Amino acid sequence: MSASKRIACAVTAALLMPLALGAGPAFGDEPVKPGATGKAPEKKEEQPKPPANMSSVGGVLLGLPGTQVKLGAGAPVLPKELSARSWIVADAESGAVLASHNAHWRLAPASTLKMLFADTLLPKFPNRNQVHLVTGEDLVGIGEGSSLVGIKEKQSYTVRDLWLGVFLRSGNDAVHVLTRMNQGLNKTVAEMNTHAAELQALDTHVKTPDGYDAPGQVSSAYDLTLIARNGMQKAEFREYAATPRAAFPGEAKPGKKRETFEIQNTNRLLTGDFGIAPYQGIAGVKNGNTTHAGATFTGVAERNGRVLLVTVMNPSSKEQHAVYKEAARLLDWGFAASGKVTPVGELVPPKSAVPVARPSGGAESGAAPAPGREHPESSGPAVAAAAEEHSGGVGIALAVAGGVLALLAAAVFLVNRRWPAGGRSRSRSRTAAPDPDVNP
Repeated sequence: MSASKRIACAVTAALLMPLALGAGPAFGDEPVKPGATGKAPEKKEEQPKPPANMSSVGGVLLGLPGTQVKLGAGAPVLPKELSARSWIVADAESGAVLASHNAHWRLAPASTLKMLFADTLLPKFPNRNQVHLVTGEDLVGIGEGSSLVGIKEKQSYTVRDLWLGVFLRSGNDAVHVLTRMNQGLNKTVAEMNTHAAELQALDTHVKTPDGYDAPGQVSSAYDLTLIARNGMQKAEFREYAATPRAAFPGEAKPGKKRETFEIQNTNRLLTGDFGIAPYQGIAGVKNGNTTHAGATFTGVAERNGRVLLVTVMNPSSKEQHAVYKEAARLLDWGFAASGKVTPVGELVPPKSAVPVARPSGGAESGAAPAPGREHPESSGPAVAAAAEEHSGGVGIALAVAGGVLALLAAAVFLVNRRWPAGGRSRSRSRTAAPDPDVNP
């Protein structure tokens, strides 16, 4: 065979070699695994990415995308099973942010926005026994698929009933009634936005008081934590947020005593559920779930005298109750890491708050001061008096010393609270009963 023919045969053999070996199509650098069919691998659902530039309220690091944490000697590493788009862990009393992930990412808040609704409107209805007769107009405009507590037209409810409906069942019907009692939607939304600005929750923009999905309605893990911290200073807010179960009025019928039915808090770290146990020391605050927002949750818990706040927004994990499980993991980490991490930022005080000197010894208080803090000016004697009532460097320390504990097999819950003034405490108990979950 001539040299030219030998070369031609070699080239032909090289070209036909892959076909002879039965090689399948290649997908990048991914090796073909035993038993593979040769089909293109399924692509994972691509998650949206946080903006490169976010707010730096509370510290420069909080405005950066990704996870922010500064571990010290003996500090545990962060949990691996975290899939939320955004989360934050903070010391409720010192205000130190122990760790965060996309803290200022503006996302749909779902019913966690009801915390801002309650913090804004609770002071407007000081008489919890005030009775309101519900009209048809009170219930107009409730979004399709909303969570409801079961308020009926032409039925009377006390202010306390309505707030129980908001906090326990995330009832959009209760929110709409209270909104009408507050002279309507536009006024209520405007007041909520004003209050958010006062709290320096600048990522938050309210369109609907109940948190129902609406274009342009956003908040952030940082803001929701600020809002919860402020709300938990109000005695009624704390009480409602920590109530696992309550009796709610049914329909009144002529000549008969009005019956009641039991409502259960949709916060599964408070009440427990199949596959999830009540979290030791939990004392609120609020959960949410909508199509656009996914699952959201802000919680507060106490352990060994330390109070932590955590917010988790929109986990992508497929595990059941992922938002609660990730929140519990972050709380566990926060309690173990307190005093062993350098804060990555802080929860700032309201604009009107008087700055108070922080206690010396960051490790002793669980966290050191965050750098670059700006102190707002005083707004008067009333603010100074309020500042004296609270502990902590920012003058607005959380007034919660106890949590919710399951007692024996009866599943009775006990809530202990430390009040801002005088150190008074009290307790409430409720008996447990099953209740279906609701998408707020």
